[in-house]
Amino acid sequence: MTQSHITDDLQALMDVLPEHIHHAVYAENDNDNLLEVILDLGRVPTARFIDREVVLNRTEVTHADIESVTGRVGDFDTDNRAGLERTLHRISAIRNRRGHIVGLTCRVGRAVYGTTDLIKDLIESKKSLLILGRPGVGKTTQLRETARILAETMRVVIVDTSNEIGGDGDVPHPAVGRARRMQVTTPSLQHEVMIEAVENHNPEVIVIDEIGRELEAAAARTIAERGVQLIGTAHGNTLENLLLNPTLSDLVGGIESVTLSDEEARRRGTQKTVLERRSPPTFDVLIEIQTRDRLAVNYDVSEAVDALLRGYPLPTEIRTRAADGEIKIEKGSPESSLQQTSNARGGFRRMGNGGPKRQRQQSWEPDTRDVAAGITSQDAPLQTMRIYAYGVARNRLIQAAKRLGVPVLVVKDLGEADVLVTLRNYYRKRQRPIVDAENRGMPIYVLRSNTVNQMQKFLSDLYRISSESSEEQTVERALQETQGAITAVLNGERWIELPPAMSYVRRLQHEMARQANLTSHSYGKEPNRRVRIFRD
Repeated sequence: MTQSHITDDLQALMDVLPEHIHHAVYAENDNDNLLEVILDLGRVPTARFIDREVVLNRTEVTHADIESVTGRVGDFDTDNRAGLERTLHRISAIRNRRGHIVGLTCRVGRAVYGTTDLIKDLIESKKSLLILGRPGVGKTTQLRETARILAETMRVVIVDTSNEIGGDGDVPHPAVGRARRMQVTTPSLQHEVMIEAVENHNPEVIVIDEIGRELEAAAARTIAERGVQLIGTAHGNTLENLLLNPTLSDLVGGIESVTLSDEEARRRGTQKTVLERRSPPTFDVLIEIQTRDRLAVNYDVSEAVDALLRGYPLPTEIRTRAADGEIKIEKGSPESSLQQTSNARGGFRRMGNGGPKRQRQQSWEPDTRDVAAGITSQDAPLQTMRIYAYGVARNRLIQAAKRLGVPVLVVKDLGEADVLVTLRNYYRKRQRPIVDAENRGMPIYVLRSNTVNQMQKFLSDLYRISSESSEEQTVERALQETQGAITAVLNGERWIELPPAMSYVRRLQHEMARQANLTSHSYGKEPNRRVRIFRD
């Protein structure tokens, strides 16, 4: 299928920019790929395209340039956003401590028809869909086109908090078709408008952009329980990200701690206290937009969450669109976006001699960047280790492996394993699997506690990874994630929550946020305390 890109009067956006800037934009001769124009006081103006960023000219942006744009745009809403009447363009402001505007992000709004071919069957299934993806990947575009298609045969109401779906002004943009649009006066009242839409306007479908607060997640659950199809977007790139977000985890069922019996814990190979899904998910299907032409689909959110919590992520369905429009569907391998920091200390013992003797075929291979992060003294690819976890939480073990970037396969049969890892109390009791492993001459690692840090230290020893080097790379990765979060917030995200980090890393994260004129706070208890970055 050939896509038809409809730019919502790019000239209207160019008209609000200073003349020397919009001339420079047109000089690039790449209007179809233009994403946004950045104007920061005292810096050179830049333009961001899909695949590059260019400096428009060497003249620094002045107060006069900023005032020229704001004077033509008019008043900004409480979320520091403004739009142009009957267009999809958006201008977002950055303010100093006194409330004066010192930066502008002028984002090009486009209605793109024919982009839902990758998920057309999911849209028409009448199941509730949750769309995830990083900023600028096309979530809102998909949402707008979905609303238009469903409105041809169903009653659709759009809850448009920032006017990104239906455009600015009282009359919705034609790109939403027959769908009705409800605007939100203040972002904090989005949940009330969601409930109002159901109670007052009898919709069959509710379309929601940017579910970001606990009250909005609760409102979404209420709507779903009333039998209304939900199509929405949320902060986060993957299902795992969403599960780690305490505010939004309820969208996929939530998480609670459950105490198992001794027999059940041994059967599962976990500790007695485990994490389980608390309730049915609000959304039936989860779509992760990776690029504009590639996405991953979890058909059954409840099944996917249960598998993740048990340490056995289900393979997702990967859908891609070729240059000629052909759709390709294939099963992908389980991937994780958990990039958490840790400080591994001692606390385990290795029982037995030697290491794995059998060469195994790799069944899980980390991203090459992650592999490189885990290698300190060799260039050769790491061998996949088959690990039998007795009494050790498998999901945490896999998480530790992904932190270090080492290939690990947790097996259910001792006969398939290269090494056994267990806890000290299990080892002391001389349980049958431990005795069998000793009789086989299999290396046995004994952990003091069932924590990710302990498992990370164990894997570092197993793969002979330098702890100091790994720690340095962990810090560097954390700072890179922080810079990415700052960029996302400056580009319009309401807030970004970073993975848990050590105290001194959090101090660095707070300092980076302060230098970017953003607000940051720490939440949670150690070792899961994390930083959240957001605008004032």
